[in-house]
This record gives sequence, structure tokens and C-alpha cells, in this order.
Amino acid sequence: MINIKIPNVEVSITERKQTNVENEPVIKPIQGFIDLHKIPRDKGGIILFYNIHDELLFVGKARKLRQRVKKHLEDKVSPIKNHRDEVYRIDVCLVDDPMERDIYETYLINTLKSKYNVDKVFYQ
Repeated sequence: MINIKIPNVEVSITERKQTNVENEPVIKPIQGFIDLHKIPRDKGGIILFYNIHDELLFVGKARKLRQRVKKHLEDKVSPIKNHRDEVYRIDVCLVDDPMERDIYETYLINTLKSKYNVDKVFYQ
């Protein structure tokens, strides 16, 4: 039997508004998220999108995490394009190895039963 341990969440950001502080630059929100700078730019890993009720909406993987998260929030072809307004929290797990990312993605989709993943689904 294979034993897979879910990787630790390294970064977790939530939808929020910026509080105005003197001399602080205004951050343009993307779908209500202003903390995207906390997600590593040049690291690979797993992305988990949750709603306000902690229900897992979508699991994805990326070679460059910040770019991929932004694409999911802005792109016209993202699998969550019709459900972006539901996303409240984004968790990121750092995983360097591409094969491990693929395994973790498939494992998380099927064990946590993400709502909007259609590929790699083995449960019904």
C-alpha cells in the first residue's frame, strides 16, 4: 500500500480589503485578493481554492505558483472561471518535483473531493 502524506500549507491568503495606511501604496485587488505577493514567484507546488465555508473548490498544480494563481483568477479559460466569486481562501503547498506535484494533485482531488475538478477524478 502506498502512503501519501499531504504536504504542509506554506502560504494561505484570504479575500480582504486593504486598510488605508499613510504612505502605503494602494494594491489593486485581483478578485478581492491583495496578498498575492506572499505566494512565491519562482517555486512550484499545489494550489487549493476554498470557499468561505472551507469547502474545497478546486485543486491545481503549477511550476510557477504566483503566475498560475493569477491566471486562475483572471484567465478566460480557467476551470474555475465561472466560480471565482466563490473563492475566499487560497492555500499553497510548495512541491519542487513535477512528478510529486502530479501525484499530490490527483490524490488531493480524490481524497478531499474538490467540487470543480473534472480531470483526474476517480470518485463519483
